[in-house]
Amino acid sequence: MFKHVFSTMNEVLDEILSGYPNSVGEEKAALEEQLQVLKAMSDECIESWLLFEEKLGTFYGALPKTAQHLHEELLELELSGKMTSEFSKGQGYYKLFMYDQAIDEFEALVRLQPDFLLARIYLAMGYLRKGDFHEAYRHFQFLLPLTDNTKMKAISYNAMGCIQVQNKNMQIAYEYFKKAYHHDPTTMESFLHLEE
Repeated sequence: MFKHVFSTMNEVLDEILSGYPNSVGEEKAALEEQLQVLKAMSDECIESWLLFEEKLGTFYGALPKTAQHLHEELLELELSGKMTSEFSKGQGYYKLFMYDQAIDEFEALVRLQPDFLLARIYLAMGYLRKGDFHEAYRHFQFLLPLTDNTKMKAISYNAMGCIQVQNKNMQIAYEYFKKAYHHDPTTMESFLHLEE
């Protein structure tokens, strides 16, 4: 959506930068005026983005603590040597809360590398953050039997528990949180202290 706008802004800035050193008089004044317009556009974009981030941050501040910190848990997982530019791009979108774009990147990645489980869990988390609980749940269910990684299992069960809380299925949520705790107590320590 913004790619075209910023591409055009960069092209105009490149033209200004190449012409400015040799410009004089009216030509220099015109280039400086163009610079001011670009700066005003940039400032407006930044201000709008910060307002958006503030509102988004307020929303995510209301989410259960476990859902807020799952991304940090994901970053600790082993990449198994599959770090690619596509993965970095998807992860970048995810960090910027651009979940539709992140989902597109991770969907493409898992089609090419079906055994890239970290991409799969990011895909599931993208759906979770987007609010598509059904699709997120489906991906977490798919992921669980494919991994022996206890942290990945804990994150999956934890997220499925959060989804069940959203659906007001507290008993099922409790069972998933219990499984998450069993696989990796550190994932749940700050949220629940369950007896095994």
